[in-house]
Amino acid sequence: MSGPYPEFSQSPAELALDPEMLARELAQELLGDPLDELDAPGDELTDIAAECDLGLELLQGNHEERMQGLRIFCEHRDPRASARLLPLLEASCPILRMSAVYALGRNPDIQAVSPLLALLQNDSNGYVRKAVAWSLSSYPDAPVMNPLIRALETDIAAVRLWAASSLADAGATGLAKADQAAGQLLLALRIDSEPVVRSNSAWSLGRLYGDLVEPRQQEVVDALLGALLHDTDPAVRDEARLALEQLEDPQVLDRLQTLVEEGLLS
Repeated sequence: MSGPYPEFSQSPAELALDPEMLARELAQELLGDPLDELDAPGDELTDIAAECDLGLELLQGNHEERMQGLRIFCEHRDPRASARLLPLLEASCPILRMSAVYALGRNPDIQAVSPLLALLQNDSNGYVRKAVAWSLSSYPDAPVMNPLIRALETDIAAVRLWAASSLADAGATGLAKADQAAGQLLLALRIDSEPVVRSNSAWSLGRLYGDLVEPRQQEVVDALLGALLHDTDPAVRDEARLALEQLEDPQVLDRLQTLVEEGLLS
């Protein structure tokens, strides 16, 4: 996506607790993955290993120490972490649950799938469900498609936006799944009341395009063009245009150029 994590104002009924400061800090940590771009000398890798060793110890400590350990595993990956993260999904403190969910998105473990899906369906805290919707992008081969679709259909905007994004990963594992995900994203692009959800739906449709059969591809192009021309929100229009341009389809690029020449686009 082209921007940082969007912010939302939710009512107390939607979000039982407002750990806004921690949520923002975690979001900033998750905007990029340092390990994906790491080109560090051995000393720095040793420092990361030592930090992970410390994180494992902290996860067994008191509340504050656990929070420090969770921050470490929201940033770094370590195969030893999941065994100590999983029990924290049942913590009574929603901040601990939320942070453990983010850490299990960074450190995926197949044993986390069932408890994560249970949290997505049943947790009363919107920040926890939002974290789950984000983390499920790390579990594309697990049975996450239908739960993500339900979240996109029925949950609060903060959850729907990440359900839309994670559907791109869940749908990229096969033609049938791609088509199912695209169908729901096309609907969200047309009818969701929140611009940020429509924007993320456009982004995900662009990502799924290459995994779709031709009739569905054409439907995606038409929907993105419709959003580009008619959506009331400029951020949605910009995301739709970017998605179309990144398809790198000569016919699509020609249509965009024609719209520019006709004065319908700048």
